[in-house]
Amino acid sequence: MKYQPKANAFAIPVRIYYEDTDAAGVVYYANYLKFFERCRTEWMRRVGHDQSDLARDERIAFVVKSVHCEYLQPARLDDPLTVGLEVEKLGRAQVVFRQHVRRGEEELVTGTVQIVCVNVDKMKTAPIPDFLRSKLEALQ
Repeated sequence: MKYQPKANAFAIPVRIYYEDTDAAGVVYYANYLKFFERCRTEWMRRVGHDQSDLARDERIAFVVKSVHCEYLQPARLDDPLTVGLEVEKLGRAQVVFRQHVRRGEEELVTGTVQIVCVNVDKMKTAPIPDFLRSKLEALQ
């Protein structure tokens, strides 16, 4: 059965450039993690919060704790892709995002990324502020 993203999912377009590919002419596997990160960053901007502002003003940052990816099909030079996310699980200080990369309707990469909110001064776990929690809840 084909996975259907939730109606409240978020996605961005990504074009594959030569720099994204490996010697075989396909997207180098680690670059998909960069695409996932860009999607999370752009979602944060869309809801009104730049990560640099959160670090400076709120003294928080989000760090990756774990990643699991499944590489289903390769992307190639000049492919137009869609990179998306939705919240799979929301805890007091952490979020598990379900993320994907698609070429049209074809799913190329799927994964889960667990991020943790930390205090930037102590680099210790910190609760996700309520103003962000409500926006994350909207992605569930």
